Amino acid sequence: MRTVLIQNHWQAIFSIGSLTVLPFWLLLILLPKADLTRRVMKSAAVILGPTLLYAFAVLPHLSEILPPLLKPQLAKIALLLGSPSGATAAWLHFLAFDLFLGRWIYLDSRERDISPLLVSPILVLTLLLGPVGFLAYIAIARFWRPGSTTPAVVASAADSGS
Repeated sequence: MRTVLIQNHWQAIFSIGSLTVLPFWLLLILLPKADLTRRVMKSAAVILGPTLLYAFAVLPHLSEILPPLLKPQLAKIALLLGSPSGATAAWLHFLAFDLFLGRWIYLDSRERDISPLLVSPILVLTLLLGPVGFLAYIAIARFWRPGSTTPAVVASAADSGS
């Protein structure tokens, strides 16, 4: 009975974490030019939900979570991540940081005037595979020309081929 309660506890926190970020990702990806999205994303409080939930989930279990982190070894980290508390903590960590990164990509892309048609797929990639989405965005931003509809590399290749 106790095991079921513990699993339900972690499942609830896991699910709530997912729900706290979903509205923000929907705004970023589906409504990037909306006034509501601009206003909401101006505030770093966007990541407050998953960050507070992470603290709520992790701090009471520091005695379980901290030792493998202080002396990381693959077997110990695998064991930690294989537990409901470890997997939930990792998931909340991913959610908070991926949203932080998505918000940064959104704000930077608006400042650079990069087309949402390019940025929205990158945001989906960031949601699913945070660091890969970040790399994709850095590549696009590096070669972006303001006022263009394509990165400079693509435009140069197209120009040289004609």
